[in-house]
Amino acid sequence: MANTPCFLPTVGNAYVINYPEGTDAAYDFAAILDQSRNCERHGDIERACNLRYDAVKKLVDLIPDEDEVQLDWDEEDNHPVLELLKRSAIDHFLVGDFEMAAGLMEMLLDLDPEDHLEATTPLAFSYVALEEYELFGEVINDISDKYPEKEILKLWSEFRQTGKLPQGELIHFKKSFPIFYAEFIANHHEVTPEYLTDIESEKPTRQTLARELWLQTEHLWHLFPGFIEALTSH
Repeated sequence: MANTPCFLPTVGNAYVINYPEGTDAAYDFAAILDQSRNCERHGDIERACNLRYDAVKKLVDLIPDEDEVQLDWDEEDNHPVLELLKRSAIDHFLVGDFEMAAGLMEMLLDLDPEDHLEATTPLAFSYVALEEYELFGEVINDISDKYPEKEILKLWSEFRQTGKLPQGELIHFKKSFPIFYAEFIANHHEVTPEYLTDIESEKPTRQTLARELWLQTEHLWHLFPGFIEALTSH
């Protein structure tokens, strides 16, 4: 296709996106990513999501039809490509389209096996939502034990399968991540000006990070009720 990007192999058997002179604006992935961010800043979330998804559909058609295609993270032109995939996956995740979210995050991890954008965690949440527990088991150990998300995922996965919380994991969650536990059983999760300022800072507080994690997963607890109530009762 004339005036569209292509993926070229690099020395390390990875690929880099290459933009020809006069590239069609519909394929300028860095510009589209910036445009979507600008829409978000102005409150037009629907347009931001549509811009990203339309770009992702074009992007998928450009990926070489090879058994294994990895993008070179050291090539900065690849970053917007991977970021578009991640953000569109999260868009679908937040509206409950877990199959599409999982598919896009799997594609992202194929292109970036080192997971620079940390897609494994939302992918694991998507697998639990889809009751794909075998796939969940394949990725959960790729999430660091230092992340509270891992404990929440273990608790939620067990709760979805058995209707009960594993007591050992619950004790570990309370002991290792008390601020996150307190946030998840709290009655209110306000998005205050202080929260917005802190979350944009270089080093947000643990309280702010706990609030962010709640907000990122809140839709799950409405779609799949019972888990938060179980946490609260313990």
